[in-house]
Amino acid sequence: MIRFAATGLDRWFKSPNRKPLILRGARQVGKTWLVRDFAQRHRLALVELNFEKLPNLAELFSVNDPREIVGNLEAEFSISITPETSCLFLDEIQAVPELLAKLRWFKEELPQLAVIAAGSLLEFALDRQQYSMPVGRISYFHLEQLSFFEFVLACGHEALHRKMISCDPAKGLPQTLHDKCLDLYKQFCLIGGMPEVVQAWVNSGELSECLKIQHDLLATYRDDFHKYGGEIDARLLNRILHSVAEQLGGKFVFSRADSGARLEVVKKSLTMLCQARVCTKVVHTSANGLPLGAESNEKFFKALLIDIGLVSAQLGLASVKRSELDHVLFANKGGLAEQFVGQQFRAAQSPLMEPQLFYWQRTGGRLGEIDYIIQHGNQIVPVEVKSGAAGSMKSLHQFMAEKGLSLAIRFDTNPPSLQTIQVKTTTGKSVKYRLLSLPLYLAEHLATMMAVASTS
Repeated sequence: MIRFAATGLDRWFKSPNRKPLILRGARQVGKTWLVRDFAQRHRLALVELNFEKLPNLAELFSVNDPREIVGNLEAEFSISITPETSCLFLDEIQAVPELLAKLRWFKEELPQLAVIAAGSLLEFALDRQQYSMPVGRISYFHLEQLSFFEFVLACGHEALHRKMISCDPAKGLPQTLHDKCLDLYKQFCLIGGMPEVVQAWVNSGELSECLKIQHDLLATYRDDFHKYGGEIDARLLNRILHSVAEQLGGKFVFSRADSGARLEVVKKSLTMLCQARVCTKVVHTSANGLPLGAESNEKFFKALLIDIGLVSAQLGLASVKRSELDHVLFANKGGLAEQFVGQQFRAAQSPLMEPQLFYWQRTGGRLGEIDYIIQHGNQIVPVEVKSGAAGSMKSLHQFMAEKGLSLAIRFDTNPPSLQTIQVKTTTGKSVKYRLLSLPLYLAEHLATMMAVASTS
């Protein structure tokens, strides 16, 4: 598979001020595969340790001298390690989080050795006990599951991918290619971007095979909480996962997850799911200025699952008849399109920063909501998401009038267009702005499309 994150690892490796790297991401998003691929491409001898399988290997790191640690590894595995041509990979480091403090010595005393640590559940381990993190001597790298474009490439559509990323937002693609992209979008809604599921789809083309793996992944996430998350009812976690899928597109309501559970327990369970990156909060922002998080309100948020394929598995969409599938996926009030766009926005953000998503909602008086609020350069840009080809934009008109902004984005199933909107809001106020409309399948490419549109 082609993973766009590989170029980020390459930049890290070639950096003159390279630090040990902590690779973050949920279970089964491809962290181990990415490191193995990285070592192979750079012809590095990979020294891989999995501390979840063999936690006793932590004893080899009992000293603070990295050269002595390397000597211990050589003796343990009967190998020779040349720092300049090797990569030390500490997988599942959350099983022995005390080793995180050791990473500083590799930066200070053996910087020529590439060191990568990976952990899916570090927050859980660190919450149990305070460990000293080597601040300033490590780098973080956040990995998401496969994006839509990576899915397209994995399915063998390299030429179509080239057409999509070179598409003129004012012209779009020929109708036949547009329809083909929408068909791949529908496939992605069911398959998602979890690497094992995508590989099964590429190999067999059988939705039933993918569905089995998706349910296995959901079970793995539940098992993780039994091991690391403390005493929380697995049935409650399962209900919350299902409720997130059902509440897509709207403010998350805790009581809808389990009306019989105590509010504090439901809140804690959702927080843990977010810590493990199984769920993501889309946090309310007032959108009055940058950074968007400066005026966020944690009491108001929407929730996404890690992957749209797991959403479809939770909602039972694999069993929907083909003749009815378009209606389900393109239903005007469905949340699948918001899940898809949010997932692509996370994938498109820099892997060096923790991905963040924001939305806007009127907190008093008249109703109003904008699906996503993003930052483009020094601009605040609202993003409306429509599951089908049409939908009201009353909230967007009002938002643009109140905030005095000049550019807005709309995602739907129509071909791209760039137009000037000049209307009156429901309160009678005149508003004029530019609207860039893009098909849903180009969400990952939004930043480039906006740059092109700004010169048009």
